[in-house]
Amino acid sequence: MRPTNELPAIVRLGDDALLVTFAQAISWDVGVRVRSAARLVREMRLESVTDVVPAYATLAVYFDSSRDSFESLAASVANVVNAIEGHIDDDSALIEIPVRYNGPDLVEVAERTGLTVEEVIQRHSSRTYRAYMSGFVPGFAYLGDLDQSLILPRRTVPRVRVPAGSVAIAGEQTAVYPLETPGGWHLIGTTSVTMFDAKRDPPVLVRAGDTVRFVKID
Repeated sequence: MRPTNELPAIVRLGDDALLVTFAQAISWDVGVRVRSAARLVREMRLESVTDVVPAYATLAVYFDSSRDSFESLAASVANVVNAIEGHIDDDSALIEIPVRYNGPDLVEVAERTGLTVEEVIQRHSSRTYRAYMSGFVPGFAYLGDLDQSLILPRRTVPRVRVPAGSVAIAGEQTAVYPLETPGGWHLIGTTSVTMFDAKRDPPVLVRAGDTVRFVKID
């Protein structure tokens, strides 16, 4: 294994998981490496592995510690990481999501950014976004990068309930709330597209690695 002060680094993540850190910064190239490594680990079909979770720049591998040791699993994962260059796969799908720009925070976003409402809509809908990772709740894809002029911190006071289908922005990212949940992002629109359906195969509409465009509709 590599020393933990070199990247990629492999360290313990509790008693039943390990964490591979590929980089200390977020980038699309790093994300491609993380997702490729996740695919290769899954393809190993190790009996002790219970879950493989890619994130922005890290990969968590959960395992049954009664069936395998950290040292043994870490060595197997290290072999994957060391051989990743020949197996990098950026197999992304382009997904278009229709949006009605009618969110309750749209006017406030325009005021705080010094733009008109139409400029906010145009700048949000004119970009192709990359799904860096999924998390928070099933089907919630973190999409970037947002136009620099639209970057705002999260709301000071989060909402207790954000309706499913809400299109939102926060920081340098945008997303669609797949379920009704609490949330602190700025709501600028809505979509009728179902982002998560447990009965669908696959259940999530947008997977990490996909690209997304928002299409304005009336």
